[in-house]
Amino acid sequence: MSAPAPADPDQTAPDRTASERTAPDRTASERTAPDRTEPPCAPIALSCGEPAGIGAEIALKAAVLRQAAPQAVPAFFWIGDPRHLPDGADWQAIAAPEEAAGVAPGRLAVLGHDFPAPACPGRPDPRNAAAVIAVIARAVDLVRSGRAGALTTAPIHKKALIDGAGFGFPGHTEYLAELAGGVPVAMMLATSAIEPPLRVVPVTIHVGLASVAARLDPGLLARTIRLTHAALIGDFAIRAPRIAVAGLNPHAGEGGAMGREEAALITPVLERLRAEGMALAGPLPADTLFHAAARARHDAVIAMYHDQALIPVKTLDFSGGVNLTLGLPFVRTSPDHGTALDIAGQGRADPASLVAALAMARDLARARGGVDAGAAGQ
Repeated sequence: MSAPAPADPDQTAPDRTASERTAPDRTASERTAPDRTEPPCAPIALSCGEPAGIGAEIALKAAVLRQAAPQAVPAFFWIGDPRHLPDGADWQAIAAPEEAAGVAPGRLAVLGHDFPAPACPGRPDPRNAAAVIAVIARAVDLVRSGRAGALTTAPIHKKALIDGAGFGFPGHTEYLAELAGGVPVAMMLATSAIEPPLRVVPVTIHVGLASVAARLDPGLLARTIRLTHAALIGDFAIRAPRIAVAGLNPHAGEGGAMGREEAALITPVLERLRAEGMALAGPLPADTLFHAAARARHDAVIAMYHDQALIPVKTLDFSGGVNLTLGLPFVRTSPDHGTALDIAGQGRADPASLVAALAMARDLARARGGVDAGAAGQ
């Protein structure tokens, strides 16, 4: 007996007309922009992240993988203190980003940045906090000046940054927005190793669950959808994006029986944006949005809070998930995992998410017309 077909999420949503709930059907040719030429991209700047974590280890492993698969792993350089690299690391100092392309594949290109304290695996040292922050700012400057093609960030340890330097931001995303002049941003999580792919953007990010409903407002929701729509067109070459929007409550509120946020807040925003020509489906029950058939119907999902977005990405593609920041005037990606202090220094860290983040950074930089700074052969 054949298995029953997956339920259509549109049919489980609260009562609405089809035009209100469902994005218009489009052929692939209508949704996808014409092929673009792929100019060579300048080397990717990789910030070191927390020295006590796995950042240095996975950077070295990514450099080794580049030797075997140079098309899969773009040229990049690591910004950090070479004293923090594991014993026996194969690395080469560079004086400028332009020199990274000349480093032999398999060897890590290192743009040195002095830190005040050594790295002790698994034990963040607040004395290094200011230098961790400075490396991020330095990398941003290199990207914005065109000397690096894009920014990929290794994970940071927020408590160490707060304790050591009074870091006033919830995470990388908010700090990078400040460095870019306070621009509005959103965080997208994207898979790299599954088909159909999954891209999810949470409206609220580092907010406790008890505070999510209070933090949601029409302006924030509309801004997040607009940023997502623009990124799908400009960065992913999807000419007519289809975006699904999750509800906040179970069953997307079930007509108000389980919450009023869908009717009072989400639906009016979607109706306004649909009138501007956006193809939006929702609000839809979140538990119906992430299986393969549902992923084939949309190009991205707007989630209402952090775990609603991250759990499906990490479940479906834990090793290949990529975090990228939408709205910045430069490309930023990151592996979709933390510092992994529990395995730091043991040689067990998997570089797959970092490799995916580097490759996505290269692809997005090309989509934006990133310049060549001597990275031939990428």
